[in-house]
Amino acid sequence: MADDSSGGLNGGFTDVMRKTAGSRWESVVNHRFADELGAGTISPEVMKRYCIQDHRFLDSFVILLASMVAHAPSLLDRIPGCQFLALITGRENTFFERTFDALGVTAEARDVPDEPCTAEFKRLMLDAAGSGSLVEMLSVLVVCEWSYQSWGERVLPSSTAEPWWCREWVALHSGEYFGSVVGYLRGLLDREAAKLSDSELVGARARFMQAVEVENAFFDMAYNC
Repeated sequence: MADDSSGGLNGGFTDVMRKTAGSRWESVVNHRFADELGAGTISPEVMKRYCIQDHRFLDSFVILLASMVAHAPSLLDRIPGCQFLALITGRENTFFERTFDALGVTAEARDVPDEPCTAEFKRLMLDAAGSGSLVEMLSVLVVCEWSYQSWGERVLPSSTAEPWWCREWVALHSGEYFGSVVGYLRGLLDREAAKLSDSELVGARARFMQAVEVENAFFDMAYNC
């Protein structure tokens, strides 16, 4: 898979944590949601449920990413994060709005309570953002983006052109640019984690593992009627 060809990152904190997550990581990467998205066979009802809940934590994700950028040690470390933030608040947010229109999801239909996994994701992102710990913020971000790149690259070669909302969601989480984002986040976390002792990394490890569990729960949620 594409995430194995990350030049120079193997053996760092992120690689160790992915191996620690083991089968739980693989269950995100190989989830039926990714398979059906790539094949274009995903039920519109499943996609509606997923998009409604995913969009509900977008603001929390923006807060987390912006907090990470603010805590990054230098301008050079901040620039790629700022550029990715622009994509999230631009193309990705627009994707949700267009998908809601295409699937007939009204504003009223979107006004539903958070699913438990959505509420947990919000808490995790906001808690990490408020922790003041760069490595804890990055640990959550790395799971979110690296796991998505992993399934995105896996299904990309056989992904269908239609429906467009399947193709575009795969495209947003694969390819050269998104790979550079994942490499940036992993590289920064590996570098900063290497400066800390094992005891100082307890929080980052916990955030990483919690994020993996919530990613699994979130995909499962989309199939729970």
